[in-house]
Amino acid sequence: MNKYELAVVVSAKIEDDARTEVVEKVKGLIARFGGNVTDVDEWGKRRFAYEIQKMKEGYYYFIHFESESNVPGEVEQRIRIMDNVLRYLCVRQEA
Repeated sequence: MNKYELAVVVSAKIEDDARTEVVEKVKGLIARFGGNVTDVDEWGKRRFAYEIQKMKEGYYYFIHFESESNVPGEVEQRIRIMDNVLRYLCVRQEA
């Protein structure tokens, strides 16, 4: 099992419950492919360095999980088409 960190930037234009739903959906994807979510770090609303889809700010979430090496690719494939996710990045953490 490898350790990963998934950064997700969610649109600031949606309601709190919709934002929570997006994060829960991402956690569900990780679990569906056999991963184990260990921690979710919410940074809150941050200003972007440049506009993304005509937005100047978004909510940042960092999801830490453990999984096999094929899981991040599967999860990223599904996140890519999710509404309200502006950016995402999954990186493997060194042991």
